[in-house]
Amino acid sequence: MSDSYDALLVVSFGGPEGPDEVIPFLENVLRGKNVPRQRMLDVAEHYQQFGGVSPINGQNRDLTTALRNELARHQIELPIYWGNRNWHPLLADTLRQMKADGIQRSLAFFTSAYSSYSGCRQYREDIERAQQEVGAGAPQVEKLRVFFNHPGFILPMADRVRSALEGVPGDRHRSTQIVFTAHSLPISMAAACQYAAQLEEACRLVMAQIENTFSGQLVFQSRSGPPTQPWLEPDVCDYLRGLREAGQVTDVILVPIGFISDHIEILFDLDTEARELCDELGLGMARAPTVGTDPRFVSMIRELILERTEGTSRAFLGELGASHDICPADCCPAGRPSRPAGRPAV
Repeated sequence: MSDSYDALLVVSFGGPEGPDEVIPFLENVLRGKNVPRQRMLDVAEHYQQFGGVSPINGQNRDLTTALRNELARHQIELPIYWGNRNWHPLLADTLRQMKADGIQRSLAFFTSAYSSYSGCRQYREDIERAQQEVGAGAPQVEKLRVFFNHPGFILPMADRVRSALEGVPGDRHRSTQIVFTAHSLPISMAAACQYAAQLEEACRLVMAQIENTFSGQLVFQSRSGPPTQPWLEPDVCDYLRGLREAGQVTDVILVPIGFISDHIEILFDLDTEARELCDELGLGMARAPTVGTDPRFVSMIRELILERTEGTSRAFLGELGASHDICPADCCPAGRPSRPAGRPAV
């Protein structure tokens, strides 16, 4: 390789892998945040409904395995490590292992397609803290760019929407709504980054691949802050109730465009809570899977690596262009004074 990177670090959120890990994991997630304890206990119950196991760690193991195979097929000798923000393997432990293995300078792939404090800057801060904990000789880590408009993300998502639509009878297609979902953020945080704009663009790019008889809407899920703090909306369940009240929609396709794997927030917020609501409202519902380990998505990660190591062309769709490689110092701050929320539409 033309540049001196000697590893790839996959950086993710983490999740519990047993009932006894749920509360310690959530306490890690919420440390320093103004989230009522009852909200944490409610979320803990969501995990317990699935045996206290989040699928996210298993999904990251699958992704790193697929990526190792992808790099090997293309004769790219780059060892892959994996570290989490909130649960084992924790970033400090992973960086400590990398140091012991002689890794000096690593690229990093964050499992978030969008720019935001929680999806980018906070991960970079976590890496910096882990480096300080490891001390002298901790490897340098440089993140790959966000990929919200990369064809390796958009095209697999469009195929998943098409597959979900196949389950809707043809005579109901004109009354079917495609509902894109993403994790909500406090408005003060969203106002300081390109998160909402990038989501809107990703939704638009997916819709451009779908026949034009369908309409799409971006909504949000999984808010966790106090009720007094404004967050991005509409909430997915509120939006579904509104559709039913309007009386023009018979079916919805839920598309978790804000996520790359089917973890607890998908399994509970969409497959459980939203589906129960749709059943109650009499709305037909299908849910498109996330990209997971789609070969095009795995190849996309390899292409992002080669952009940095070989200077290959930067692939993207749409008008926003390829995101920056190196985040500026003021990129994606934690927030700024809030302003009224809009209702992003596709």
